[in-house]
Parts: sequence; structure tokens; C-alpha cells
Amino acid sequence: MLSMTGYGKGEYKVGGVELTCEIKTVNNRYLDVNVKAPRIFTAYEDVIRKLVREKLTRGHADLYISLKDKREKASAFTVDLAVAGAYVAAANTLKEAFPDVENDLTLSSILRYPEVLKQDDVAAADEELITALTTAVGLALDNLNAMRAVEGKKLEEDMLARVEIIEKTVELIEQRAPKIQEEYREKLTAKVKDYLSAAQVDEGRLLTEVAVFADKSNIDEELTRLHSHIAQFRKICKEGIVGRKLDFLVQEFNREANTTCSKSNDVEITRAGLALKNEIEKIREQVQNVE
Repeated sequence: MLSMTGYGKGEYKVGGVELTCEIKTVNNRYLDVNVKAPRIFTAYEDVIRKLVREKLTRGHADLYISLKDKREKASAFTVDLAVAGAYVAAANTLKEAFPDVENDLTLSSILRYPEVLKQDDVAAADEELITALTTAVGLALDNLNAMRAVEGKKLEEDMLARVEIIEKTVELIEQRAPKIQEEYREKLTAKVKDYLSAAQVDEGRLLTEVAVFADKSNIDEELTRLHSHIAQFRKICKEGIVGRKLDFLVQEFNREANTTCSKSNDVEITRAGLALKNEIEKIREQVQNVE
């Protein structure tokens, strides 16, 4: 079981290339990946997202990639011809206005003017940079999943402890349920005798009323399904990616608890049913953080 919340960091430092990748994840119904990387890796965002999808299935992931390339390499420059042409045109205009002033305009001087010469700092990423990128992202994802596994274990232990409480509560309801019918019969008999005084109670009619009540308040099916859900919950927790399965199962838990409360017609069972719903809600909150 993996938590959707975690942090992982990966680094690559070889031959003057220093690349760091940090990943932070939080809850999200679907997988949502946000990448912040140097412009040199713009064309490789799909590669990064593919690496993430191989390790994550749900959650919002923020990736922060930083790069220091200290290798010796040839610099690339770009000349802005439009800007250079504007400078030359301005010089010629001045020459016409002041013909006696010497025009010392040269190519070397034009290159020194602002905005004429620009260094191209967004060259294509070479093979070593791609290696650095995939290595650092892979390490960050592995470290992230290691942390998510630790958090997931804690979530599993907490939820299984609450499932045990749910199981004990269901057993208490099972012990109480058979007594409801007899208590209803005794109360109904006492009321009839109180109203009719010395008159003879119609046992047949009384049994019919008790049978109708017993049928309406019977919760055997709900309790059976709750036991089944408990067994399934424990089984699912042993799997890897379980968030969606547990989310659905908790909804089923809640449905049976609601039906139990509405059908019981008994204060003790209703009280136990509310305690049941309270534990189910706590599990539901934890499931929202499980991948």
C-alpha cells in the first residue's frame, strides 16, 4: 500500500554536469503531473511524464529540475540584424547631418552595441544531459516511493485497527439483534393487557404483529455483508495499488451501516450503528490518501 503524499530527491553529478530533481506529491483523484525544468529540457517533458506514469497512478506531482552544466563547450551567438541595421542607419543619418565628423563605424564596434549580439543559452540537450535527466528523475521517483511505502504502511495499520473495531461492533450488534423480537413481544403484550384489562389476549394476532415487526427490523443480511466487507478489506490491503478498490468498499460499508441503523428500531443497535459509521468515516478519510 502506498500513500499519495511524499517527497523524493535524485541527483546526477558526473563530468561537470550537476542535475537535481525533486518531486513532491499530494492527494488527487487522478494523476496530475506538473514539471518545472530549464528550457533546455522543454522538448523532453513527455519523457519526464512517461517516467512518472511508470511509477505513479494517482496524485498530484510537482517536479522541480535544476541544472548546472560546467563542461567546456563552444558558445553559440546570434546576431540581431534588425538592431544592427538600425544602428548603421542612425550612423548614416548623423553622417549626413554632420559631414565634417569622421564616421568610425566598424563591424567590431557594431557588435559591441547593446542587443546586437546575443549568446544562445538554449542549445539542444546532448546525450549526457538526457542521461543525467532520466537518472535523476528515476532516483527521485524511487526515493519518493520509498517514503510513500512507509507512509502507506502507517495508513494500513491505522485502517486495519479501525476495521477490527468495526468487526467487534458488528459482533455486538449480532448479539443484541435476536433479543429485539422477544422484547417487542413482551412490550406489546403488556400494552394490550393494560388496555384490555382482564380480557383475553389474542395470541395469534399478537404473534402476527411480532412476526411483521421482526421482518421489518431484520438486519441479518446487512450483518452478513458487513462481515464480507471486512474480509475483503483485509484481503485488498495486501495488494499494491488499492486506493480505488478501498474507496468503493468503504461506500458499501457505509450503505450497510445506514440500513442497519434505519431498520433496527432499537436504541442500543442504533447507538452501535452510529459508532460503526464513525469508524467507517475515519477509514474513508484515510483512504483518500491511498494510491
